[in-house]
Amino acid sequence: MNIFYRPKYQSEVTQFIDQLKAKDPALESKQRQGRDLLWDKAVDRSAWSEYRQAEVEQKPYVYQTDAS
Repeated sequence: MNIFYRPKYQSEVTQFIDQLKAKDPALESKQRQGRDLLWDKAVDRSAWSEYRQAEVEQKPYVYQTDAS
């Protein structure tokens, strides 16, 4: 037995989230739709590789003016 085991313990945050889900059963699907809208995007790997190849190497100290 683990010495840190608490039988049937739920934090206040977990209880709050469970209450929210009980009030609005569609909450989780709404969250997934929002995530799909903002984060889960298909990546065009060829465009990304072209972007990486087109980058210009940065100087070690950006604010140094050319002395020549």
